[in-house]
This record gives sequence, C-alpha cells and structure tokens, in this order.
Amino acid sequence: MLKRPAPQPTATDDSAPHDEALRERVRTIIEDVRARGDEAVREHSQLFDGWAPESFRLRPDEIERIVATVGEQALADIRFVQSQVRAFAEHQRESMCDIEVETLPGVRLGHRHVPIDAVGAYVPGGRYPLTASAHMTIVTAKVAGVPRVAAATPPIRGEIPAPTIAAMHLAGADEIYLLGGVQAVAALAAGTESIGPVDLLAGPGNAYVAEAKRQLFGEVGIDLFAGPTEILVIADEHADPFVVAVDLLSQAEHGPDSPAVLITTSATLADAVIAHVDELLPGMPTADFAGPAWRDHGAVVVVDSVDEAYALADTYASEHVQVLTAQPRRALDRMRNYGALFLGEGTCVSYGDKVIGTNHVLPTKGAARYTGGLWVGKYLKTVTYQEVTDQAASAQLGEVCGRAARVELFEGHARSGDVRAAKYGETALEWTDHARS
Repeated sequence: MLKRPAPQPTATDDSAPHDEALRERVRTIIEDVRARGDEAVREHSQLFDGWAPESFRLRPDEIERIVATVGEQALADIRFVQSQVRAFAEHQRESMCDIEVETLPGVRLGHRHVPIDAVGAYVPGGRYPLTASAHMTIVTAKVAGVPRVAAATPPIRGEIPAPTIAAMHLAGADEIYLLGGVQAVAALAAGTESIGPVDLLAGPGNAYVAEAKRQLFGEVGIDLFAGPTEILVIADEHADPFVVAVDLLSQAEHGPDSPAVLITTSATLADAVIAHVDELLPGMPTADFAGPAWRDHGAVVVVDSVDEAYALADTYASEHVQVLTAQPRRALDRMRNYGALFLGEGTCVSYGDKVIGTNHVLPTKGAARYTGGLWVGKYLKTVTYQEVTDQAASAQLGEVCGRAARVELFEGHARSGDVRAAKYGETALEWTDHARS
C-alpha cells in the first residue's frame, strides 16, 4: 500500500462523546417536534436557519415567482437531467411485473407492486445545495406512482434556493416546504398541524439529518442509512493518471471524511496519481474538504492483477466504483459489492451524481454488501395474494396444514386446515351433517 488512510477513531476515542451528543440533540428535537408540532418546528428553524415564516409550505404562486427567477439555461439543464432520470426509472418500473400463477388446480398465487401512499423527499442545502437530489428522490417516486410527495429543502443563509425549488417543482413534488434539518424530517415523519405525515423518508443530508432518519426508522421507512460519500477507482497501466487523480478528488470534495481509494496494477501509475493529487489539491476551491479527505481517508493500493483488484474492491463495498482498465466491462461479471459501477474513461462518478440518469442515492459504509441504492422499486410495496377456488385442492392443503401446524404445536392453525379438509374433502358429507346439527 503506497498510501494508507490515517488511523480512525474508535468508540472509545474522543469522538464517542461527540457522537453521543449528536444523537441526544437529534432525539431532543424529534421529541420536541412530536410534542409541540409547528411551534417547535418554527423555533428550531429560527435557531438553526434564521427562518421562521408564517407558513413553511410554498404556495403555487410563490413557486411560480421563484422558478421565474432561474435562468433559462439552468431550467433547460434541470429538465434535461430529469428526463434522463425519468426515462431510466420508467424502464426500471416496466421491468417489475405483477404476476399470478396457478400452482395447483384452483390455487392461484400472485403479487402486485403497490406504490407507497406518501413520501417525504429531503433535498439538502447548506454549503452544497444538492439540486440533483430533487431529481433522484422526487422524479423516481412519481414514476413509481406515489400519489403524494412532500419535499423539503432548507433556506441557504436566509435566502430561497431558487434552482432547488425549481428542480423540486419540475420533478413533480406535490408539496414544497422551505424547511431544513432535523426539524424538517421530524415534521415529515411525525406530522404537525400543517404538515401531514409521510410513510417513507428519502434523500441525503448532513450528519444530523442522517441520524434523524436513523432514529425515525421503523416509525417510517427510509431509503438508506447514509454515510460520507465514497469513491474507489480500479485502474491498470492503461489508465490516465491525471484523469484518475481528478476523479478521486471529485468525490473527496464532498466532505473531510469522504474516502477516496485507488487500487491499481501499476506502481508507476500509483506514483503519478499521488503526484497529480498533491499538485491539484492546493488550487481546488474545495481544498478545505478535499484535502483532509485525501489526507485522512485516501488510500492507494498496488496489486498484482486486475482480478485481484476486483476481489479487493469487493471487500471495500464502496458506494462508487470507477473502472479504468483495458476491459472495464469485465467488472460486471467479477464484482458483487458496490453501489454503482462506472465503466471506462468515458464516464465518471460525477455523471452519476448529476446528469446521466441512474440514481445517486447509494449505500455507504459497506452497506453495498447487502443492498443497492435508491430506485423506483424502493417506492413500491411488493404484496402477495392467494386464492383457492378448487375444493379438492383446499382439502389437500388443509390436511397438510393440519399436520405441519401440529409439528410446531400450533393447534389453532391446525384446526383452520382441519375445517377445510373436512368440509371439502372425502368427508364433506359428514361435515355438512355436522354443520346442520
């Protein structure tokens, strides 16, 4: 390993009290919103964002005025990107078919994909107003058929983030709230006098928003447990070291705790990438984030083969994996643990973040071992149904159910099966006489 990340704090280090304080502060805000509703939301919004309007929900005429302040090119770009996200989500939705099969004569089993009733979409603000998150969370939910999408975004230094509001509106949000932070997701989850509760929360946010979603999970669904943005690049000797360096830094600028990892088969390329990063960092406007991220969380590993690189990359289970090798599509067969793959020099992680159409809400902190990212299916509930219309089949199932249930000592379950075995089976006449008596 040519570059190792800095030693990370453990639960026994000084970070633990900070984490506990964060959790407690988030819990207190959630409980306050739950207890006092709009009054608590307004107080916390004033405290954290200096924002306490009479109503946090934007009226249609207000939205129209705000959208009108956004430049035509910006609006055209928003529409273009949303068309890409919408088209891919529609293809995903079309791949999810309702089914009904007959497993025995007269025994029909099926499933349907039913949209969630109400979704809360959180679009971050602050230093990075992630306008693209409106596309990823709202457009995809509407393609899934969610009837109500309530979207929230914070004011930025007391100002209305017009491009973000435009993106939320064009994406199809049914309600738009100029409200941020824990108070926003708590209000969406629990409901207040003026904000109806939702069934699922989606969208990224800072550590406080992420912790609020974690604490609210169970009361509502969430898209993912979000952590710092991650990038892992797999490169061989054919890769351009300057491109590799630029792409690593493109994600390191998300925050000072964003891992940026290079796994390569070429020590020469590894040295060149490190040199380019050292040269590029001082001139980056976001060096205050990208610098600590590279210093503390950056890593460069040299391996003997591309197959070894794939195997090692799978152990990271990184959010974004960029493959800059002579045959990048081999990664589709060789890798299993990643949020999203970016194949070849012609694409990059930033395309996924901003423009290409796949969803950028992806698993972090190793969660790619067991889940993918946000997609149209997340907004759908796959629910089953059963129907038995053949009496002989019901009698057969009833006999087996009775025996199987008694093995587990569930007598009540067994009797439900017994009733049907008796009523519809060979002893049906006896059942009829018993019922009449």
